Amino acid sequence: MSVVVGFVPTREGRAALAAGLAEASRRRSRVVVVDNRRSDPDDPDPRASSARALEELRPEVEQALGTGRGSPPYELRTLTPGVEPSADLLSVAVAESADVVVIGLRRRTPVGKLILGSGAQRILFDAPCPVLAVKPS
Repeated sequence: MSVVVGFVPTREGRAALAAGLAEASRRRSRVVVVDNRRSDPDDPDPRASSARALEELRPEVEQALGTGRGSPPYELRTLTPGVEPSADLLSVAVAESADVVVIGLRRRTPVGKLILGSGAQRILFDAPCPVLAVKPS
């Protein structure tokens, strides 16, 4: 069982990361941080860019979870190019038999929701487990 965190490099993503790491520590569960950004179509190697971005998070993750014996294990997963971020996060949640999925939310206008759809809404409705939705403080 694990805690799956959808991370994007925004205030909302940082709030999700902090909440997910705290939840994993509390549960003493494995945590999987998924780079949940949309891949840049102009990036020749989106997986490498994603891996670099996640490596920058490693010190923060290790500080929050600890690195000694008894610390929860963690994994940093790169984005999957060409896959909708919400679908990618849901597939990781299923594969990991997640106890909880943690996502960050931002306020959107009703028109913005109508035109753009909502990945967060899809995750909330389709996740195979509870979803912890957080907002930045």
